[in-house]
Parts: sequence; structure tokens; C-alpha cells
Amino acid sequence: QVQLVESGGGSVQAGGSLRLSCAHFGYGEYNLGWFRQAPGKEREGVAAIEAYGKPSYADSVKGRFTISKDNAKNTLYLQMNSLKPEDTAMYYCAADWSRGGDYKSVAEYNYWGQGTQVTVSS
Repeated sequence: QVQLVESGGGSVQAGGSLRLSCAHFGYGEYNLGWFRQAPGKEREGVAAIEAYGKPSYADSVKGRFTISKDNAKNTLYLQMNSLKPEDTAMYYCAADWSRGGDYKSVAEYNYWGQGTQVTVSS
């Protein structure tokens, strides 16, 4: 089991920046990801990082968002720059041990944080 606690959401104007953090507590090495869900839409992948470090990004955030992790602090980060109104959503971090599937997919994760709201105004 992995426990996750997000922080760092908030409201910002378009073009601004936010950094999300996710403290995670589990055993061994597992994949970590950031996902988001806007009202009336399905949850979608934003960025993910494999247990041994390979990151991946959704096309909509490439060049603007950066996923990273600090293993010593058991913390996952999402640096979000050049935010747009369409980035407005509830953001969730997720974790799970690899089962050989697509680590960027919602379906690959069984452990989720409570979510943190990001609102970008124009």
C-alpha cells in the first residue's frame, strides 16, 4: 500500500506558475504520476515517472510542466509554468508498482492522493 498527500494547489493568473508536491509513503520502488480531472471530463495523465526515473508528459503540457522526485524526502513534484486556463482541474498524484503496463495510464495506478485544486484565470 502507498499513502499519498498532495499540496501546493491554488489560484493563479494565466502565464503564472505553481509547484505541486506529493508526499508518498510505501515500500520499494514504484511508478509515480500526476493526473488531473476537470469538471465533466475524464481523469487524464499529465506526467509520470517510472520507478527508475524515466519521465513522460502529455503533449498538452510538454515544455511547460516538469515532473521530478526527491527520493530522500519521499516527495514527488510537478512544476507548472506558463499556466493556461485549460490547465484548471483537480490534480492528483498516484503510485503503484509496475505491472508491465503503460505507466502513463490511469488504469495502472491503484493508489491515489486526495487531490489539490489548480485554478488558472485568464
